[in-house]
Amino acid sequence: MKTDTNMSRRKFLITGGAGALGIAGLAAMRGQASGSVVPHAQSDHNPHTGHGDAGMVGHVDHAANQFDPHELLYDFDYGEVTEENGRTVRTWKMFAVDKEFEIAPGIFFPGWVYGSQTSAASRRAGHVVGQCPGPTLRCVEGERLRIEFTNASAHPHTIHFHGIHSAFMDGIPGVGRGNINPGETFVYEFDAKPFGCHLYHCHSLPLKRHIHKGLYGAFIVDPDPGKYSGEEHEAAKSRNHQYPENANVNEMVMVMNGFDTNFDGDNEVYAVNSIAFAYGMASPIVVNRDQQQRIYLINVTEFDPINSLHIHANFFDYYDHGTTLTPTLKTVDTIMQCQAQRGIVEVSFADFEPGLYMFHAHQSEFAELGWMGFFEVQAS
Repeated sequence: MKTDTNMSRRKFLITGGAGALGIAGLAAMRGQASGSVVPHAQSDHNPHTGHGDAGMVGHVDHAANQFDPHELLYDFDYGEVTEENGRTVRTWKMFAVDKEFEIAPGIFFPGWVYGSQTSAASRRAGHVVGQCPGPTLRCVEGERLRIEFTNASAHPHTIHFHGIHSAFMDGIPGVGRGNINPGETFVYEFDAKPFGCHLYHCHSLPLKRHIHKGLYGAFIVDPDPGKYSGEEHEAAKSRNHQYPENANVNEMVMVMNGFDTNFDGDNEVYAVNSIAFAYGMASPIVVNRDQQQRIYLINVTEFDPINSLHIHANFFDYYDHGTTLTPTLKTVDTIMQCQAQRGIVEVSFADFEPGLYMFHAHQSEFAELGWMGFFEVQAS
């Protein structure tokens, strides 16, 4: 079924029926032609839902995408670690590729994406797999980072890292190496600083197109506990993947994004980790109520000035950009971020009764168009 190229996202909601069933409505319309979807309330995989619940008709084929939003939550790509002249060097082999992927049942997006040899999806496939968002690169403050980037796409691309580095390594056209043309390879190299929750993305022009098409990912620099003392030392150990204190925390990466499916400058689909309603009632994020929860939250939504996170029935602490070891905001239940802003959310469900706890953008339209999910809190 051909999509109306003049359809605004508000018309998209109306076409989809009542409020939160906008995505379900479009999927159903497409499914009538393909026979690939089932009525929402009859899904065998969704025992919680009925008419009026937010969600999708049908299921996204994660195997065909070659990445799964639940795997993306926990897949930290540590690259390959070596030692040179007594110093730790962490290396990633990264690629940009052109890739179409399914963002909602029957809705396919012609993306440009990153992949790495050491991501979980690539290791499983036995070859480099492009994914959206790109691999979550994780390292430790003070390490030397080396990113061997090959452009296997049909378009010029770069990688721009949010962090501290020389101008030559900035990944922007006109400065240093600039664009990496199709078939070319360039090595970005710099020290990991400052610690925090960062991101990387393509900075080729037009910038909004290269970002919107899917060229972005999380870049996490863990603090080095040896540089801090007292309470900050203990907090740094909790945030450093090499310490047992970190293993006691359930860490997740959530990249907030949106997709303009008809290329009219408005998003029709919103998500965390690219798939609409990825963590809805049919497949909530299961968490142990006795374990601290830590979310690396990043906003790369194009065409909208802000995005947000709200957690139901609970409050959390927030570390803006993740560059502090003490919270910048305490006891809040909603946080907003402009594009490229990011931070760390720490939330506890200790002593909560088991059940489903919703989280979503608090722009209602975003939630209705896919940016909504649930934590399924279970007793240990």
